[in-house]
Amino acid sequence: MDNARPSARSLSSEARLSPLRGSGERVLVFFLCLLFASVFAVHAQNGIEIRRNQVGSSPSQEKVVVVEGINPQGKIKVTTPTGKTLKPAAIRAAVSPWSGKQRYVVDLGQLTATGRYRISIGHQQCDLLVTERPYQVIAKASLRLFYLIRSGVAIELGEEYNRPVGHPDTHVLVHPSAATEQRPAGTVISSPYGWYDAGDYNKYVVNSAFSIGLILAAYEQQRDYFTALSTDIPESGNQTSDLLDEMMFNLRWLLTMQDPDDGGVYHKLTTPNFEGFIMPTACRQPRCVVAKSVTASLDFAAVMADAARHLAPYQHDYPEFCYQATAAAELAYQWAKAHPDAFYHQEQLRDPAISTGAYGDRNARDEFFWAASALYRLTRKPYYLDEAKQFLPSRFSTPSWANVAALGTFEWLAEGKTSELYAPQLSQLLAYCENAVQDVDSSCFQSPFGNKPRDFGWGCLAENCCCQAFVLLLADKLQGTTAYRRYALQNVDYLLGRNATGYCYVTGFGDKSPLHPHHRISAADTVEKPFPGMLVGGPNPGQQDRIAGNLTYPSNYPDESYLDATESYASNEIAINWNASLVALLCWLDALK
Repeated sequence: MDNARPSARSLSSEARLSPLRGSGERVLVFFLCLLFASVFAVHAQNGIEIRRNQVGSSPSQEKVVVVEGINPQGKIKVTTPTGKTLKPAAIRAAVSPWSGKQRYVVDLGQLTATGRYRISIGHQQCDLLVTERPYQVIAKASLRLFYLIRSGVAIELGEEYNRPVGHPDTHVLVHPSAATEQRPAGTVISSPYGWYDAGDYNKYVVNSAFSIGLILAAYEQQRDYFTALSTDIPESGNQTSDLLDEMMFNLRWLLTMQDPDDGGVYHKLTTPNFEGFIMPTACRQPRCVVAKSVTASLDFAAVMADAARHLAPYQHDYPEFCYQATAAAELAYQWAKAHPDAFYHQEQLRDPAISTGAYGDRNARDEFFWAASALYRLTRKPYYLDEAKQFLPSRFSTPSWANVAALGTFEWLAEGKTSELYAPQLSQLLAYCENAVQDVDSSCFQSPFGNKPRDFGWGCLAENCCCQAFVLLLADKLQGTTAYRRYALQNVDYLLGRNATGYCYVTGFGDKSPLHPHHRISAADTVEKPFPGMLVGGPNPGQQDRIAGNLTYPSNYPDESYLDATESYASNEIAINWNASLVALLCWLDALK
């Protein structure tokens, strides 16, 4: 990853939060969050903590827990589902490079029988579930989350999360920055559907296209699994897989973001300022489309090309889409070639000024590579192959909205060995994988992720943890081995509880998961629990929200810099690109069965 480029959401979160339902409630919620954090901190210092995957493991998966607060040698017991007592296979010490905390990595051995195992050290106890498909429910929830965050339609299959239509977006204004002779400022256009991007209510082309692109990359590798997967959405009864149906809901919106006169793509559909923590039906700010950008146009071109290819067999449900998407993709690419320096400069926008998520990017080489690669696979035109060669990356890095080169790499790896770009792209990916796993056996939590300060930051659990594990699984499939699967599962263990905070970072799962994500609907509705299946950003030592939100984090250490508070947009926000990485990873693992 190019560290000089903006991190996910680093340019797109609020500098100041509007009050919650009331100032008194906001103070109470914040006080309770701090109280919980302080109680947990005391417990971690003076008690015993057993950190483990709180969701479950498969019979063939390694079983490792991490103990903090005591040397478990001779003290830890494992009770099997049949009541038999076992001793751990091995224990090694590990010291945090940041806090100096002493931890013990405990290998529980080959626990292959299904059922609940009880792990105990004195009075401290927890369960470890072993089951044939441990990720089936959480994988489905991570994908179904996209239905729950749909914009412009009533949510009627969410049970307690049902809500009326919000943001129909049939009266959207053209901002002066996007004005043309054919569409002058103030022109009203219709731009319905799509997903709410993150904790806010806006819709961003760059992040939407990236999210679809990553999920489609997983779809292409595990097509049979996704074809059979039902997420119980309104489209479930048609002839198209639910995953492609969900992508189409956002693709239909994306098509409205292209200027039909010149092919350029508006950067985002937004309000001038972030809405408060209110329900969608209570929002009153005008919504507009803003300046076209080269990055939005290229991401749009790439994802339309991929969608046209994948949806070709399903024209019964979506007639004319493939033809429309192909034409739109090529037109957007042509616009980008004619406007290679049309980067998004939010600070220049006026009448009104815009202060919502910027998703700014000053380098479009990676977007050109992805778009040209996707268009070549769709059209087979030599021009796009030549374009892709021109923008080849020099090394592999995990995918993010700000660096989409990996999505281009995935195109060529899926294309197969007959492609001249297959071998060099595979070589880059394997070099990345070898580097990623080299420190696992000396790490605090027995995982590739979480061993360097740069692992942590905005959206780290997605871009650095989930995407890394996804890449490891891909490397295995391409080589016909299972050498890297162990390491991918270690990242999943970290994500689901075997980490420095003890949180399962996916809402609604595990015995300690986020209850107060930075997500407007979850904060404003009358439901106590947040939407299930949301991945939060995770530990962020930058703590960019600390001063603006008047927050006190429980720790400044990189892997402990996390706060489960609604105000913490730097560590506790949710976003579609982050959930896309969760879908790609967990669904792949569930497909392995």
